[in-house]
Amino acid sequence: MTQNLKFYIDGAWVDPVTPAVLDVIDPSTEAPFTTIAVGAAADVEAAVAAAKRAFPKFSATPKAERLALLKRILEVYNTRYGEIAEAVSLEMGAPISFARDAQAWAGRVHLEATIAAFEGMDFERQRGTTRLVHEPIGVVALITPWNWPLNQIVCKVAPALAAGCTMVLKPSEIAPISGLIFAEVLHEAGVPKGVFNLVNGDGPSVGQVMAGHPDVDMVSFTGSTRAGIIVAKTAADTVKRVSQELGGKSANIILPDADFETAVSKGVDGCFGNNGQSCDAPTRMLVPSERHDEALVIAKRAAEAHVVGSPRDTATTIGPVVSEAQFNKIQRLIQSGIDEGATVVTGGAGRPAGLNRGYYVRPTVFGHVTPDMTVAREEIFGPVLSILSYRDEDQAVEIANDTVYGLAAYVAGSDLARARRVAQRLRAGTVNINYPDWDTFAPFGGYKQSGNGREYADFGIHEFLELKGIVGYGVA
Repeated sequence: MTQNLKFYIDGAWVDPVTPAVLDVIDPSTEAPFTTIAVGAAADVEAAVAAAKRAFPKFSATPKAERLALLKRILEVYNTRYGEIAEAVSLEMGAPISFARDAQAWAGRVHLEATIAAFEGMDFERQRGTTRLVHEPIGVVALITPWNWPLNQIVCKVAPALAAGCTMVLKPSEIAPISGLIFAEVLHEAGVPKGVFNLVNGDGPSVGQVMAGHPDVDMVSFTGSTRAGIIVAKTAADTVKRVSQELGGKSANIILPDADFETAVSKGVDGCFGNNGQSCDAPTRMLVPSERHDEALVIAKRAAEAHVVGSPRDTATTIGPVVSEAQFNKIQRLIQSGIDEGATVVTGGAGRPAGLNRGYYVRPTVFGHVTPDMTVAREEIFGPVLSILSYRDEDQAVEIANDTVYGLAAYVAGSDLARARRVAQRLRAGTVNINYPDWDTFAPFGGYKQSGNGREYADFGIHEFLELKGIVGYGVA
């Protein structure tokens, strides 16, 4: 039974110092389905103290021991796979098929990628008379979001363990149950006491306390740019490292030689995946001016093929968005698109027909969007696509790069050399050509206000390491 009313500190499930609880809402019904304990500064203090005590011993464990630990975690994770998928579907509204095939799968595949990368890493090398040594940075604070719970938890916890760090995790209080199950996985796998700790709670009461704690050596944060700025400012007083993966407004350039039926349809599907709640979603589709109306016809057909409904129905492809606040934000932004003169190709404001309860959004495509419109500039985080026109390749690149964000970008075209050339010009941490499969060995992170640092595989492990130079090491 998941320990919803406890925290995991120093190898045990413990009560909060001061009892406080929060309802967890099922976004498909708008009603609570469980309650969690929420913490405060005293709980963070206990968790950080446990991590600090555990660090000297754990940081000195041989690589082989940490590798074996990660493999045990993967084994236990797989035994809880179905339960994890069910929890994600319930807590954040992911359609159950997507929760199994993408959400829970992401946790598994990132464990596998971390293990494979860790096996091939060397932590020491000689350069001249100097020994270069990569060492764990120390106690790390991990703050994760609700939209990809297991993806982001595993992308932080697994590389931190590989590096030899100890940690305190704060999952999102909106979607916390999958994180509690993951804590049970780590306990069953035999993570040493104090190495991994979990405290639930909100940003001001727990997250900011973690970020500012003098015994925390690094913060790894995934969430909104607004919250990331607060975390960075809080961490600055103790000059700790801050790694951030923040918002996005990713451009999807459909080149003139692309197979339009395929490229536009896949672009719509990519935007609407995970109920439109992915930071790297291709939310701005850029098409040649002369083919704009053609793109709208295809996009309308692709959008209306999606099935909006209960996350528990295997036929559903789009479930509810995560919360009332998120629903209201999306409605406001859809209305701004209407008010500013964009063409509503399909969807629009309000709930889908027959769905009067639950945070369901009408899958929406806007056409004839201009770069200055709100829907072309703000991160919406829902199933809303904006289609813009460009006259030539240079203008397409200019529009794509004209954003404060730089997390991801997409290019579709038949001429691979041209697509590669365009990709090189885009200011984004990840550029996807012709909708490739998810590569968990590629670096993931952003330019500009989409953050700093990189996750996945060996890139993620390096984020949790310090580099020491022992000068004179090679002198006889």
